[in-house]
Amino acid sequence: MTPPTFLDVDGSRIAVRHAAGTQPGIVWLGGYKSDMLGTKAETLSKWAEEQGRAFLRHDYSGHGESGGAFAEGTISAWLSQSLAVFRRFTTGKQILVGSSMGAWIALRMVQELRKAGDDRVAGIVLLAPAPDFTAELIEPVLTEAQKRDLAEKGFFGEPSEYSTEPYIYTRALIEDGRDNRVMTGPIDTHCPVHILQGLADPDVPASHALKLVSLLPADDVTLSLIPDGDHRLSRPQDLDMLVRAVGAMAGSAKTEQAG
Repeated sequence: MTPPTFLDVDGSRIAVRHAAGTQPGIVWLGGYKSDMLGTKAETLSKWAEEQGRAFLRHDYSGHGESGGAFAEGTISAWLSQSLAVFRRFTTGKQILVGSSMGAWIALRMVQELRKAGDDRVAGIVLLAPAPDFTAELIEPVLTEAQKRDLAEKGFFGEPSEYSTEPYIYTRALIEDGRDNRVMTGPIDTHCPVHILQGLADPDVPASHALKLVSLLPADDVTLSLIPDGDHRLSRPQDLDMLVRAVGAMAGSAKTEQAG
């Protein structure tokens, strides 16, 4: 595999993999503690290559091949890195594909890009979306011991199903999460959104995806519920659904562009 390109963003060495190709290009945004060589990203990369379509992915600081310490990461920092990578490596229309926390980053990116007068996001595909997960899914269920750890140590650890290392949640991540909330009122993406959500997801309940849909009133929203789908959505049938959703979104964006 070719080594990544590195982009310096605010002193963090961000690893990027970019393949040129037709537009709309696909931009992958991974989840918390995930890296850009995961099953879903690799599947999309292969599909984009077969289609001759541009594909961009990167690792947030403290993730994968990027520099920086994971425990120092915040939504603001990872958002700023994602915007820098997007601006540096993409031209023309793009489709953002965000998995779990990456869905939060995608929604914040659209807000920031539009604020800056950039309307190049032609569509968004979200898998097991976890926007506002710190405020909506973590803070309400903190135990007394976890609250004490946050106050005294500045973090708490949670055993992870996906890794031998515990998941670390820091006070900085939680406080910064409050400043980046998107689910506080109507969300205007100005483009179609397709959400894929497993009903057997133990990490992000389907009710979270339904709440998100209710806040996207102005745009064309498709919600695909996968009865036995878990949080990772990495089984062959899930990957097939992901590729079809991204392909359909790219196809309709292209038609609109031509029209």
